[in-house]
Amino acid sequence: MSTTAPAKGQGGGSAPPRKAISYREALTQAMREEMERDERVFVMGEDVGRFEGAFKVTRGLLREFGERRVVDTPISEAGFVGIGIGAAMSGLRPIVELMTVNFSIVAMDQIVNNASKVRYMFGGQVACPVVLRMPGGAGHQLAAQHSHSLDAWYAHVPGLKVAAPATPYDAKGLLKTAIRDDDPVVFLESEGLYAKKGPVGGPDDLVPFGRAAVRRSGRDCTVIAHSRMVWVALAAADALAREGVECEVIDPRTFRPLDLETLAGSVRRTSRAVIVDEGWPECGIAANLATHLYEACFDWLDAPIARVTSADVPMPYAKNLEQAALPAPADVAAAVRRVIGRRPGGAA
Repeated sequence: MSTTAPAKGQGGGSAPPRKAISYREALTQAMREEMERDERVFVMGEDVGRFEGAFKVTRGLLREFGERRVVDTPISEAGFVGIGIGAAMSGLRPIVELMTVNFSIVAMDQIVNNASKVRYMFGGQVACPVVLRMPGGAGHQLAAQHSHSLDAWYAHVPGLKVAAPATPYDAKGLLKTAIRDDDPVVFLESEGLYAKKGPVGGPDDLVPFGRAAVRRSGRDCTVIAHSRMVWVALAAADALAREGVECEVIDPRTFRPLDLETLAGSVRRTSRAVIVDEGWPECGIAANLATHLYEACFDWLDAPIARVTSADVPMPYAKNLEQAALPAPADVAAAVRRVIGRRPGGAA
């Protein structure tokens, strides 16, 4: 069954989930609680203070914590990401908000050449506990320059930890884990999930990195999806269930570290896999996971692993073309039918 409640493997403490709040509010709550807990934690980025963030994730924080801990920056991603890295190396715990993941490209030198290399190049003597929050994804008619899903870019880099929450529970719990981590974390948020509501944990409920969540149990095919694509995969699984096909939907939640054990264990049970990724098909998250699973599960597979990704094109502006370029539940269902050898409607 699909659900917005914490799924198996959701992790965290023993406190029961609280009332449902939005993904956006879950992120705000995580930052507020961690700022109250640790005076070294502060937030910086474009318009995070008086404007309360482009997506209102920092709402109320300036009023509560003041300008020394909620810092509005100039439009200079390379500059303020560099400041965040330096602050982290000096003992603070900055949360750096990039207005969108698209703008992180401007700061790529700081992220890849500096943040990710600090611990290695200082021989483990210096930590870099910076969190780089990056909203992204398509579906909002923001055209080719503002609709990126760059998860694979950051997952490619040793030294970075990479998280991509799909639920409000994970948005809060993973962000709290990221803030407390001593290594740089790229925290990928989906703009399409900010209004999604669900229960969250309490102040002490952290979601550990490197532990996947089984969002729905099934026997016929494993469907692996992350971030907003989890909900696309669950919608496809609901439709397939009406045809008698039971999919197991698994959300990796983090790519560095990656819980390959849970992913491979599911594929060995179902003998089939479909991977859903909002990114591009070439050298993407889906391609990387497929390689891992071929290496770990080859003798168990009864069909080739299928990938469902965005089209290999710059994202169109026109709404109908944008939707055609993105993975949809029907695309996922069609891929599952192919790997299990069924026609639409359930005929073998």
